[in-house]
Amino acid sequence: MSGMTGRVYLIGAGPGDPGLLTVRARDLLAQADVILTDKLVPPGIFDGLTAEVIDVGKIGGGEQVPQDETNRLLLEHAREGKLVVRLKGGDPFVFGRGGEEALVLRAAGIPFEIVPGVTSGIAAAAYAGIPVTQRGMAMAVAFVTGHEDPSKPETQVDWPALAAFPGTLVFYMGVRSLGRIAHRLIEGGRPADQPAAIVQRGTLGDQRTVVSTLSSIADDAATAKIGAPSITVIGDVAALARELAWLGDARPLANITVAVTRARAQASALGGRLRALGATVVEAPAIAIEPLDVVVPPLAGYDLLCVTSPNGAARLLEEVRDARDLAGPTIAAIGPGTARALRAGGIEPDVVPPRAIAESLVEALADIPVTRALIARAEEARDVLPDALAARGAQVDVLALYRTVAAPLDEAARAAVDGADYVTFTSASSVRNVLDAGATLRGPRLVSIGPVTSAVLHEHGRPPHVEASEHTPDGLIEALLADVAGT
Repeated sequence: MSGMTGRVYLIGAGPGDPGLLTVRARDLLAQADVILTDKLVPPGIFDGLTAEVIDVGKIGGGEQVPQDETNRLLLEHAREGKLVVRLKGGDPFVFGRGGEEALVLRAAGIPFEIVPGVTSGIAAAAYAGIPVTQRGMAMAVAFVTGHEDPSKPETQVDWPALAAFPGTLVFYMGVRSLGRIAHRLIEGGRPADQPAAIVQRGTLGDQRTVVSTLSSIADDAATAKIGAPSITVIGDVAALARELAWLGDARPLANITVAVTRARAQASALGGRLRALGATVVEAPAIAIEPLDVVVPPLAGYDLLCVTSPNGAARLLEEVRDARDLAGPTIAAIGPGTARALRAGGIEPDVVPPRAIAESLVEALADIPVTRALIARAEEARDVLPDALAARGAQVDVLALYRTVAAPLDEAARAAVDGADYVTFTSASSVRNVLDAGATLRGPRLVSIGPVTSAVLHEHGRPPHVEASEHTPDGLIEALLADVAGT
C-alpha cells in the first residue's frame, strides 16, 4: 500500500457498556487495519477483529503514552495506506482530545471522519437514574473537566461563574480533585446542601453510585472508596438517583464476576448476554474448535441423520451447501441448542428430545425405524448413540466434522478464573482443559450445562454447584440467575 494515503476514523467507543457502541463504530472496527485504543473501551470489543490493536491509553496518575507518540502513530499508519481507527472512550470531542488529533491530521493532509460516541456525562448519569436535565429542576447542563492541564499555572475555570450556573454541573475525571471542586463551588456561592452524586464505572456491571450533598460528597466518596473512572453530578437532579435507580432490577448479575470457558467465538456471545445482565465477564476460553477436512457422503442413502451439537450443526451446514441434499433422511438434533443452530441454516429438525444428552435422543428415536444412520459429531465423543442404534440392527456411520483442542490459559487467566464468583462450563473438554491448565476451581461456584459436563466435574472432585435443567446456554444462564437469587 506504499504511496497511498489511508483514512483515519476518530471513533467514540461509548461509556463502557458494549451495547452502547454505535452501529457505525462497530462496522468500521470490523474493517480497520489498525486500531489505536484508549484504556476505557467496552470489554470484549476487539473479539473477532483482525486489526492490529495498539494501546495508546492514558491513566490519571499512572502509565502514560505521550500525545505526540499517538499523533505520530496516526500519521505513520495512515501514510501507509491503512484504514486507521482512533478509538476513544465516550465521545472523541468531549474531553477526548479528538479535536487536537483532527487538527494534526488536517495539517498533514490525512483524510479523517468523526464518529461520535455516547458520552459518560449523560450515560453514566442515566444508568444511575439521574436525568441531567429535568423540567422544573434543571433546564441546562454544563460539562466540565475535573482534571485541568497541570502545566498551566492558573485555573482555566471561572469558578464563580460556574457556581452561579443555573443548571446541572457534570464533572469528568475529578475524583482526586473532588474536595477542591466542592470547596471552590461553595466558595463561589453554590449551596453547600445542594444534592451531588458520583458514579463510578458507569454503565458497567460493577457500577457504583454515591448520593450526598456538595459539602459532603468528597468525604462520602472517599469512605465508599470510589475511584476512577467516575463522573460527578452536582445539582438538584442528583437527588433523583434515590427514586429513579433502575439498574439493579434490570441487571440481576451486577457485581457478580462470571468466568466463561467456551471456545472464543461462542464465549463472546455468551459473555455478551451475561454482561447485559450486569455481570463482569472473564473470558477464559479453554477450548478451540478445529474444523476437520471431510467429505459428506450422499445423504440420500440414509434414513436418519443425527446432529449432536451446535458446532456439528454449523460445520454440517458449511459442508452441505444445498439444503435439498438434506431432504431425504429424518433429521434428529440432540437438543434445543442444536435445533436452533440447524434452524439458523433453514433446516427444521424432525426429532428434538427435551434434554441435550445422547440418552435422551436414544429414547426419542425408539419408535422411528432406522436402517442406515449417519451421526454428525465431534471427532471424540461418547458412543452412546451409535452403540444404541447399532444394537437395533442399524448400519451406523460416524462423520467427524471437527475436533476440540485445548486453548492455553496464561497465569492471569487462571487467576481470573479462580477469582471469579462463578465459572461456567458448557462441555466436558472445557472442564478438563481448565483443570489441566492449573486452575484449582476451589473458590468459585461451578455451573454446568448438563449431566455429561457435570460427570467430568465429579470425576475431578469438583462437583458442580449448579446444573442447567435445559442443556443450552439459555438454560445455563437461567440456572445461574436462579442460584444468584437464592431460589
